[in-house]
Amino acid sequence: MALLDLTVQMACSDRLPDLPWQDWLDRWLTDIQPQLPEDWQAPTYEACLRFVDDAEIQQLNRDYRQLDKPTDVLAFAALEDELALGFDPEEPLYLGDVIISVPTAQRQAQGHALETELVWLSAHGLLHLLGWDHPNEEQLAAMLTQQERWLQLVAVPVPPRWLDEVSQPPSSEP
Repeated sequence: MALLDLTVQMACSDRLPDLPWQDWLDRWLTDIQPQLPEDWQAPTYEACLRFVDDAEIQQLNRDYRQLDKPTDVLAFAALEDELALGFDPEEPLYLGDVIISVPTAQRQAQGHALETELVWLSAHGLLHLLGWDHPNEEQLAAMLTQQERWLQLVAVPVPPRWLDEVSQPPSSEP
């Protein structure tokens, strides 16, 4: 039985290849679940992965982050809200939504396949749903390293531009 019940929504006009999103995100969650805080442990989880155009992600970015421009990925984590209200341990724990702009991902996919970029961004979004963040270089390096590990877990090459960032040690500057 899968640990994650994933809803995948295609809300953009771009045609995307049929990738095993359910399997990949389930494998990533299974990989990291033992590291999750005790009160985030659940028998199963739910999440949504939504592929959109620049207009939709720009509106979300403007509404929720006050940044009136497209971005590559947004994650709307539900765990804090769910835990504040309590959750039924017999029911799946809803993690939240990962929203990816396909046109922005396409622009970023220079030197590698769009599919690779989309997988990279989905890993990044899932980590945000699980409470990871990158307010400083050290935490960004940890997050990028985890994303690299997950892509290797599902045999997807790491985007070349990220390899440089992952291999760079965090700066000691404030």
